[in-house]
Amino acid sequence: MSPASSADDRPPARPSADLSAPAGAGSALASAEDTHAHGRAHFQAQLKELELNALGGLDLIVEQLDRVLEALQHQDVELAQMVIADDDRVDGRYLEVHQGILSLLALQAPVAGDLRLVAALLHMIKHIERMGDQCVNIAKLIPLSGYEPPVHREMLDALARMGAFARSEVVQSKAAFAARDIELAEDLVRQDREINRLNREIFNLAIAIGDDPDRREWAMHMTLVARAIERIGDNAVDIGEQVAFVVTGLFREFSDSSRPAGPTAGGPA
Repeated sequence: MSPASSADDRPPARPSADLSAPAGAGSALASAEDTHAHGRAHFQAQLKELELNALGGLDLIVEQLDRVLEALQHQDVELAQMVIADDDRVDGRYLEVHQGILSLLALQAPVAGDLRLVAALLHMIKHIERMGDQCVNIAKLIPLSGYEPPVHREMLDALARMGAFARSEVVQSKAAFAARDIELAEDLVRQDREINRLNREIFNLAIAIGDDPDRREWAMHMTLVARAIERIGDNAVDIGEQVAFVVTGLFREFSDSSRPAGPTAGGPA
């Protein structure tokens, strides 16, 4: 047998061990992956908790709105003062969620859907804080008319209907955000149109209320109340727009609030 054929018949040599890889490299890599996965899970849990806290802020707004609307219907100055004093709870919730998000961002950098949710939560709590301020504005307007103002029942009834729509919008915006329901969020515009219609109706009632100075002063205060309720509805719609942003990654306005409803000036009816 030739030396060449003898060499060909030998079994292939085993590959030598890679002496360049440090011992335990595989287990270290697995450990690093486990640490990363645990960190992401902890981040997701914290983000979910912050979302629940922010949504709880909308519950606070519903409570404030219920009380200030009751104070408005009965011209109850003492209840109005309670609304003003309780605004600290809304401000505290704003600070709690805002600081929580900043602390979370300092530890991990969210990407994709998580980043959209973080941005949406920052917008949401700002709108919640603004709605709380509008409740306070309404409460502050009630004592200006005195303890026994010359009320106009038709105007108060219209304000009550406005308030009911605004309350419904706040509740619906929370449900839409929690469920990531774009269709439910878009439906907020329907109720907002009713609020805008009632706002115009109240303004016309104030103009036609008569010449009595006290009565006119009270009516002017109620137009400011109507404006505050209208702004609460607008903020609820803004929260609905954040639902679409979280789901799709694209921001779009549901309606153009700068364009009045109905025919344009000089255009066809």
